[in-house]
Amino acid sequence: QLQLVESGGGLVQPGGSLRLSCAASRFTLDGYAIGWFRQAPGKEREGISCISNTGSSRNLANSVKGRFTISRDNANSTVTLQMNSLQPEDTGVYYCAADRVPCWPLPGETKFRSWGQGTQVTVAS
Repeated sequence: QLQLVESGGGLVQPGGSLRLSCAASRFTLDGYAIGWFRQAPGKEREGISCISNTGSSRNLANSVKGRFTISRDNANSTVTLQMNSLQPEDTGVYYCAADRVPCWPLPGETKFRSWGQGTQVTVAS
């Protein structure tokens, strides 16, 4: 299993932006699809985005479509989730996950075997 590390979380006002990054420790991410998930307080973890190992296939949940974008830089072994127009309902812990899975349809958490520890995103005024 890969060891993944998320970064870039924090506190932002409604309408603001954050950029989350996912990197692998001691391994490269190329060859793996990367999924982003989030878990709001008191709710189940929700899959919000996925990018294929080459970056040619990308998928976004309806709840974030048009506001979030996912990209990857295999040369630097990082995956980025750019989050714009953030709203309070986007608050939660954001996780990245890796495995050799297709991104269509959007894969659920049981499809991924490697996970990061998560980074907190809080959207509040």
